[in-house]
Amino acid sequence: YLRDCLEGFVMQKTNFPFVAFVHDDASTDNSAAIIREYEAKYPDIIKPIYETENQYSKRDGSLTRIMNAAIEATGAKYVAMCEGDDYWTDPLKLQKQVDFLESHSEYGLVHTYRKIDMAGQLYATPLIDYKETKKTLLHSCSIATCTVMYTTEIFNLIQDEYARILRKNNLPMSDYPLWLLIAEKSKIGYLPDATANYRMLPESASHSKSKSKMYNFDKGTMLCKSIFFKRNNS
Repeated sequence: YLRDCLEGFVMQKTNFPFVAFVHDDASTDNSAAIIREYEAKYPDIIKPIYETENQYSKRDGSLTRIMNAAIEATGAKYVAMCEGDDYWTDPLKLQKQVDFLESHSEYGLVHTYRKIDMAGQLYATPLIDYKETKKTLLHSCSIATCTVMYTTEIFNLIQDEYARILRKNNLPMSDYPLWLLIAEKSKIGYLPDATANYRMLPESASHSKSKSKMYNFDKGTMLCKSIFFKRNNS
């Protein structure tokens, strides 16, 4: 899975320089060795961050602060995201999204169409020209993290509130509240290009055979919706 993810980064063709911060959160498998392999082969692109203590489990915003500090140090204008079990499939993904954001200054985020990878089988969901607004996002999160690019300008406007919401509510996800906060400050764009594959695993943060795990995740999703419903109707 990790090799697929890293290959998606290094195959990007752009007319601008970019780096990929790869965060190894004190993994206990062979992930660090694979990352070092890619770091040696693509030193200008792959920029690893190795932890000796797992940051995600702290649930105190440490992981977000670490990544934000690394991004800020580059002076990057845009940020794209991809979790380690997902992967980009379009070598022009970054270029297409930067082109869109450069020509649409009123947009703070753009996402794309994605395919679902289930046990090595790809499934295409119906193509929808999403018109994302606060209202539609509150109804359903149709934004896949692996397809997102947002501006650092818009993130700087909401990062303190974002950190506060995560810290106060212990939500089981960090992407959904980020999209909702960005939607409060700017328009959200959608490109109907298939640029990434979302890998749906039997066991993950958002999918599980455990009824209690899914109950807790769904409960967290409803809490997130409730927080933003109150914000936008107060």
